Amino acid sequence: MSNVYTIAVLVGSLRKESINRKVALALADLAPANLKLNIIEIGDLPLYNEDIDGASPPAAYSTFRQLVSSSDALLFVTPEYNRSVPAPLKNAIDVGSRPYGQSAWGGKPGAVISVSPGAVGGFGANHHLRQSMVFLDVPCMQQPEAYLSGAGSAFDEAGKLSETVKPFLQKFINAYGKWVEQHKKE
Repeated sequence: MSNVYTIAVLVGSLRKESINRKVALALADLAPANLKLNIIEIGDLPLYNEDIDGASPPAAYSTFRQLVSSSDALLFVTPEYNRSVPAPLKNAIDVGSRPYGQSAWGGKPGAVISVSPGAVGGFGANHHLRQSMVFLDVPCMQQPEAYLSGAGSAFDEAGKLSETVKPFLQKFINAYGKWVEQHKKE
């Protein structure tokens, strides 16, 4: 692995202290040498509206699209809201896919990890997100699947990653590093 790939990390939860953000940061710390993970913020994106996405789209749209376009690969870290992805993440997907025919997503290798304090580990959100990625031509890593359930105990009170969760995240991010290496279009 000689190349270093820039990974656009999209965190579905907007809370500053969200478990999903903590997992994204932990993955960045555990990442193999060929990955450089960068969280791309989605909270300031206006709701997608074609009426404002003309010749002079909102600056937030343009900046977001440029950040995604300039990345080599994608990593989604998401909670589950009502058996689907949170609205801000779906909005970011829509903003990045427009204008039609100019998607920032296409062809970039991706992966999804869903993070939930519940027992199912965000299974519904994980699979709904994968449906969108199929349409957007993002080849998503299939194995290992990543559903982090009971995520409320993934970090101690000081914010340190649990030693019981660390091997799971390490296995996931190592496999993702190999996935990106194998699927990155030059």
